[in-house]
Amino acid sequence: MTAMSTAAASGPTLATVVLWIGVAIIIGGVIAVIVFSYFRMLGHRADAAAMTHYRKLAEDAVANQHELRDQLAKLTEKVQAVEQLMRDVG
Repeated sequence: MTAMSTAAASGPTLATVVLWIGVAIIIGGVIAVIVFSYFRMLGHRADAAAMTHYRKLAEDAVANQHELRDQLAKLTEKVQAVEQLMRDVG
């Protein structure tokens, strides 16, 4: 009985310390993975917002290009009419 009380009084055994260190490493690893995944998700969310902005910008550029093409076609018709008038007069 004295051997048992001496072992209990001496403190935690090596196996107990290793077990607690292992548990702490596992918990720390899980927390690190969660934090890494969270910040990675935030990066993807920011990329998605930027891509949405660029997509809208591209759609606006295409719409403006179509409008300019229509205006250029009208201007070309007018220039051709003026050239034809100058040929008829000259």
